[in-house]
Amino acid sequence: MRRLFYVALGASAGVLLVRRITAAANRWTPEGIAAQAGGAGDRIGVWWAEVQHFAAEREAELREALGLDQPDDASER
Repeated sequence: MRRLFYVALGASAGVLLVRRITAAANRWTPEGIAAQAGGAGDRIGVWWAEVQHFAAEREAELREALGLDQPDDASER
């Protein structure tokens, strides 16, 4: 009877351990990370849009400063 108790205890502990490991592994999948982030995904999207906006502004400033957008005099002839 004692052996049966320990076998059942070991099997139960094994099942619980496997379930916890599986749940932890699922949290590190892309879907799991997105679910954990909740509103963070939206904030990251807004931040990335701002980065792209400021990068485009800076590129326009640099192109103007370097004269890259001005037409060539040689190509107009």
